[in-house]
Amino acid sequence: MATATLVPTSKIFSSSTKCPALSKARTGVIVASSQQQQPRRRELLLKSAVAIPAILQLKEAPISEAREVDVGSFLPPSPSDPNFVLFKAKPSDTPALRAGNVQPYQFVLPPNWKQLRIANILSGNYCQPKCAEPWIEVKFENEKQGKVQVVASPLIRLTNKPNATIEDLGEPEKVIASLGPFVTGNSYDSDELLNTSIEKIGDQTYYKYVLETPFALTGSHNLAKATAKGNTVVLFVVSATEKQWQSSQKTLQAILDSFQL
Repeated sequence: MATATLVPTSKIFSSSTKCPALSKARTGVIVASSQQQQPRRRELLLKSAVAIPAILQLKEAPISEAREVDVGSFLPPSPSDPNFVLFKAKPSDTPALRAGNVQPYQFVLPPNWKQLRIANILSGNYCQPKCAEPWIEVKFENEKQGKVQVVASPLIRLTNKPNATIEDLGEPEKVIASLGPFVTGNSYDSDELLNTSIEKIGDQTYYKYVLETPFALTGSHNLAKATAKGNTVVLFVVSATEKQWQSSQKTLQAILDSFQL
C-alpha cells in the first residue's frame, strides 16, 4: 500500500525567505509605486478642493434676474407719475411666477432704487409649485429711502377653503396676526399695529396696514398690503428706519399704494 508523508508548510514556502534580494526588489517596486501615486493623489485632491466650491457656488447661484444697477436704467416710466418707474413682474422674474403659483403684480419705484438678489433657499425655487412655507418673490432697496419686498404664502396656511379671497380669511387684524412676522422679519405684536384700511381695485380686495415696529429686523416703520388670489396670499411690505421714514414717508406711501395684482 502506498504511503503519504506530510511535509510542513514552512518547508514548502521557505524558498521565498532564502532569496533576500528578490524580497528587497519587490519591496522597492511597491515603495516606488506608492511614491509615484502620492503626487497623483495630491493632484486629484487639489483639483477636488478647487471644484467643490465651484459646484456649491453653482447650486447657490441666484435665480432671479436682479441687476446691480438703478432700476431707472431698465424699467419704463410710470404712466401715472413720471417721478417713478413701473415694475411689472413677468414669469422670468421668479420661480413662483414661472410655475403659475403667483399672479403677476406691479408697483412703482423711484428710478434710483436697486433690485436685490434673492437666495434660492428664500425664493421658493426648490418647492414650487407646492411650497408649504412663505417665500420672497422680489426685493428692492435704496439706502437713503428704504426697502420693499413681495412675500408670498400658501393659502392653505391660513384657510382650507380653495381660491379664498382676502375677505374669506377674516378681518384685517386677524390676517396681519398671521402674516405679521413676515412684515417685521422676526415677531409681531398687535400693539405695533397703528392703522388698517381696506382697498378695492377692480374685483381685487386689499388689506392695508401701518405699523410701528421698534424691534423689527426690517425697520422701525413698516407699511404692508395683503391680498389673496388663486392658492396664494401675496404680501407687499415697505420698510424703513427712523431716519429713512422721516425723509421719505410720502415716497414710501406712494410705493405701497401703487401695488396691485
